[in-house]
Amino acid sequence: MTGAPSPWVIEHAALFGKSGRVLDLACGSGRHAIWLAGQGYMVDAVDRDPEAIAGLQGMANVNAGIADLEAGNWPATDQRYDGIVVSRYLFRPLLSVLPQMLNPGGVLIYETFMVGNELYGRPSNPDYLLRPDELKSVYAPLLEIRAFEQGKVEEPVPAVMQRICAIKSHYSR
Repeated sequence: MTGAPSPWVIEHAALFGKSGRVLDLACGSGRHAIWLAGQGYMVDAVDRDPEAIAGLQGMANVNAGIADLEAGNWPATDQRYDGIVVSRYLFRPLLSVLPQMLNPGGVLIYETFMVGNELYGRPSNPDYLLRPDELKSVYAPLLEIRAFEQGKVEEPVPAVMQRICAIKSHYSR
């Protein structure tokens, strides 16, 4: 049905707390949404591909929605989250929107491909590859960085990735 959840997501999801509402953004077939729902979270799983998220329809603790994140009409609500997961997706105009969607104390877990990945396959277009330290430079002024890493990974396949886990201050609005 879907692949295993990312070890980065599993490692840092404990920061979401015992319960809460989590957004799985550009969820694809929902590997993270399924895992998070199984951990007791209420998950909003959003993707533009209705076929990809079809398996999430009617699943307990999962609200699967179809939205074109790049069309400019998303997010359509003022919903706030205790956690946001983004994995293997990059649309730079959304980077600065995500902290606004977090509740105070909310956690952003983000991982995607970066420059250098073109040596290993797709994506290879620089528009879809983070620059070195890009997530850190975007989120350091907005969130408290808990973990950051970048570079080559071997699992599940060789790739060049950048990953961040960051928390919105309880003093933020």
